[in-house]
Amino acid sequence: MGCGKSAVAGIFRELGFGVVESDGVVRELWEGDEEVKQAAVQRWGKRIMKADGAVDRKVVGEIVFGDAGELAWVEGLLHPRARARWEGALAAEPGRDWVVEIPLLFEKSLASAFDFTLCVWASPATQAQRLAARGLTPTEVAARQARQWPVKAKAERADLVVSNDGSRDFLRRQVVWMAGRIPRSPL
Repeated sequence: MGCGKSAVAGIFRELGFGVVESDGVVRELWEGDEEVKQAAVQRWGKRIMKADGAVDRKVVGEIVFGDAGELAWVEGLLHPRARARWEGALAAEPGRDWVVEIPLLFEKSLASAFDFTLCVWASPATQAQRLAARGLTPTEVAARQARQWPVKAKAERADLVVSNDGSRDFLRRQVVWMAGRIPRSPL
């Protein structure tokens, strides 16, 4: 969280890669999948709904990041659907080069599904700044981080690591350099 996965995914997209951002897929599921909405309302009641009929993801976050059982339930609801989306995208264009952004890649033992892994690294101080800018309180950040491996552990397991503690230009140069060394599929 707060390391810049989406920024890196965007650079890969600019370079012509197909990109699936799991966080975006989950947002789409909350917004447009009526089965997901109905299951969540059945579980937690209408308190998770905004006046306009949208799921209040902040309320859902308060519920699931405070209770391991509720987090497991919501992951069981969302993760299979998210996986089906990225698998479907890859299957629809098998000759395309793909980047699939998955925040819990290592935690959910998904690394073996991919040719290689890349970790976007940022210092804890930088992460905290970015998350505060998104409106998360230190307590909310700590609750979410407690459910993820430390970024250092992910960096140790990844095949490639991008540092995102510097400028946007430095980040872009790293990604362009890496993209130039990745064996690409012929179109």
